[in-house]
Amino acid sequence: MVKQTAGQEQLGEFAPQFAKLNDDVLFGEVWSKEKELSAHDRSMITIASIISAGNLEQLNAHLKIGKKNGITKEEIIAEITHLSFYAGWPKAWSAFNRAKEIWTD
Repeated sequence: MVKQTAGQEQLGEFAPQFAKLNDDVLFGEVWSKEKELSAHDRSMITIASIISAGNLEQLNAHLKIGKKNGITKEEIIAEITHLSFYAGWPKAWSAFNRAKEIWTD
């Protein structure tokens, strides 16, 4: 897995401890444990959590990560459709608008 540096790049000067935890612990230790869960599955779980919580500011980045981790257009459509009944129709609608920009092929 490629070393995550978004924390340092976006918040390193403002919130250095948070940036370090984001890059080194969350992505460096948790996301890198592919034996327990594949990157694909972690992305599916993370995207579902973000949509369910309504934290759509973070969704674009994780949709892009998910696509890099092998989530197909069909899988993301099925995931968001499934979530619409549990997380809410407006959240799913917003997620679809973002997903269709990333899965354009």
